[in-house]
Amino acid sequence: MRTGLLLVNLGTPDSPEPADVRRYLDEFLSDARVLDIPAWRRRLILDLLILPRRPKASGEAYAKIWTERGSPLLFHSRDLTARVQESLGPEVLVDLAMRYGSPSIPAALDRFRAAAVDRIVVFPLYPQYASASTGSTVERVFAEAGRRWNTPFLQVVPPFYEHPAYIGAFAAVAEPVLREVRPERVLFSFHGLPERQVQKSDEAGDHCLRRDGCCETIGSANRNCYRAQCTRTARLLAERLGVPEPARVLCFQSRLGRTPWIRPFTDEMVRGLANDGVRRAVILSPGFVADCLETLEELGIRAADDFRAHGGERLQLVPSLNATPAWVEGVVAMVRESSVPA
Repeated sequence: MRTGLLLVNLGTPDSPEPADVRRYLDEFLSDARVLDIPAWRRRLILDLLILPRRPKASGEAYAKIWTERGSPLLFHSRDLTARVQESLGPEVLVDLAMRYGSPSIPAALDRFRAAAVDRIVVFPLYPQYASASTGSTVERVFAEAGRRWNTPFLQVVPPFYEHPAYIGAFAAVAEPVLREVRPERVLFSFHGLPERQVQKSDEAGDHCLRRDGCCETIGSANRNCYRAQCTRTARLLAERLGVPEPARVLCFQSRLGRTPWIRPFTDEMVRGLANDGVRRAVILSPGFVADCLETLEELGIRAADDFRAHGGERLQLVPSLNATPAWVEGVVAMVRESSVPA
């Protein structure tokens, strides 16, 4: 039986045009795992507040990072797919899907079916578990697979927030940047989540965000806690890179709306460091394995400008893993651990 490997990332609009951005945002924010509120309220917020205004502003942000090859997230993911295919060889068919937008999960499953692939390893490309990313992707893949008369046989690669191959690949990208910049602070910025979503991952109901230091160790209560996994990733990366504790900054970006989100916030930390006299800083976003709007525009452009506007000299973004050789090797290593023939 030939094996398939499905790499899944979050998604991107087809272009920076407001119509395409609106279509993408509508699909993304209609997901009950992303905007986890009653359906009627979610639709009301989308139709009255978000979709009439946000597509234009988001489209302008996308336009700043769009390339001749299109969306960075998409072409980096395609490059990764091609290089993993080369490494695994013809016995494994490697394909790419996006949770939202194109290429879609149903289309990828159709391609596997046409190639007579019945056993599929699904690799969600999110290092840390969140219901809004990993959970949504797993749910969608299984739902689409279950609609078929002949269902494929699925296996899922778990979150890899502390996997040595992932930590090593990110360190390999970051090390030359740290050597060149010699930063006074190193920021580890992850995508934010509403506090309620973090607390919903706490199956004990009495641990996550209930006390200071709740994310410093991972146990049975918070084993699926996104913030705890981000904390572990940042610590392992900092140790691997030799960043002393006083120079480490853990923060969270991209919050939306007025509901409480996990702290500290990246934009506030960037301004605060500059105001406090920090002149050189480096920022990593280890929650993303491919450069995208949140890394290139939000951190590489907007946060860097904000840092300088408040007195800093240089805030340097570390590129994401993209399709670097160490990350290709890391993906292959984790896939092989999932018993794919090699």
